[in-house]
Amino acid sequence: MKRNTIPSRPDAKAMVTAAWEAVGASFEHFCLTAGVATLSRMMEEDATVLCGRRHERSDARAAYRWGRTKGKIGFHGGRIAVKRPRVRARSGAEVALPAWETALAEDWLGQWAMNLMLINVSARKFGRAVRLPGGDVPAMKGDGRSKSAVSRRFVALSAEQLAEWVASDLSGLDLVAIQIDGIHIKEDLLLVAALGIDMEGTKHPLGVIEGATENAATVQALLDNLIGRGLDPSVCRLFIVDGAKALSKAIRRTFGGHTPIQRCQVDKARNITERLPKAMQASVRRTLRQAWELDDADKAENLIRNLARRLDLDAPGVRDSILEGLGEILTVNRLGLPAELRRSLACTNIIENMNGTVRRVCANVKHWRDAAMALRWTGAAMLEAAKGFRRLKAHRQLPILKAALAAHAARHTVRPDLEQASVVA
Repeated sequence: MKRNTIPSRPDAKAMVTAAWEAVGASFEHFCLTAGVATLSRMMEEDATVLCGRRHERSDARAAYRWGRTKGKIGFHGGRIAVKRPRVRARSGAEVALPAWETALAEDWLGQWAMNLMLINVSARKFGRAVRLPGGDVPAMKGDGRSKSAVSRRFVALSAEQLAEWVASDLSGLDLVAIQIDGIHIKEDLLLVAALGIDMEGTKHPLGVIEGATENAATVQALLDNLIGRGLDPSVCRLFIVDGAKALSKAIRRTFGGHTPIQRCQVDKARNITERLPKAMQASVRRTLRQAWELDDADKAENLIRNLARRLDLDAPGVRDSILEGLGEILTVNRLGLPAELRRSLACTNIIENMNGTVRRVCANVKHWRDAAMALRWTGAAMLEAAKGFRRLKAHRQLPILKAALAAHAARHTVRPDLEQASVVA
């Protein structure tokens, strides 16, 4: 009986699977080896340009080889040792290789630290986040993945970013609305932040400043910083605040007594309904919402005053709360803005959304050492939040707001000739 000598057909799928598993098991090391090999070849080419080929005698060469040494470059958020050639000039001074200088110039370690800290990876877990637990890239002493090293890089990079941001020029932004709100860090430390909306509906974090409380002096310091960076105080803009009297006081002192200020309707409704019995909350909330939606500001004010009179007996304290700041509650209605634009600008939801990102980013901080630390973290978080900003929903209606602000400013501008005539009279 003859044997079949034809070999069996190999299982292609099994071979591919086995090959992929082999690559996957050492893929990190494969990437490292390929990268180091490429960098080594580039450095050898740089040395050849400066020194000529090995063992080649030439009087025209600008430098000569001086052995090899080990250096550290960034890899996956840490450092690895790489051998590199040394080159000296004829004078004896060390000559830098362009490829090596380029590899060192890339601040990968700082970017890794900044990015992971902003997505809530703690400094203690940084090493595990940037290297596979079962990976085969060898760890070395001083590879930059320790908690302290990561913290130092984050401090340096966030401080540099904050300094650049708070000194940036604002004169090129065509801002039509500015929202201001406080961020409570700890009991005796509060940060006041500002966010602007330009004519395209784009949202811009403008600045942040520290203070003990949300008082007029703290807000004034923030406004002075914005003006010093190019914000024109003569331009009429809509300011949206959460209701603190200190905010309105500082804004009107800086930008004029007739500056349109909109108090957050969401905060106002919440403050009112939380003081009422549950049985009354739904009807009061419904009445307030009905008033916010009215196009006629006078009718909306009458509706709110009627609501206050109804509550005069059942909740007299709430009655006063409803009437307090009534003029600033209906500013967007008095400007004659469309309903869709009013919904976007009648509350501080935009800056509150940014503050939510600040709270998420800062969740890993257990101890605030000082105000500088709070400013660094908050500034980094505000800029991180800006990456996810979308344009204002009603951005196509912003020209209506700009026209309304121009008309408002014209109504409250005193003509020099009339002012002179009144003085003479």
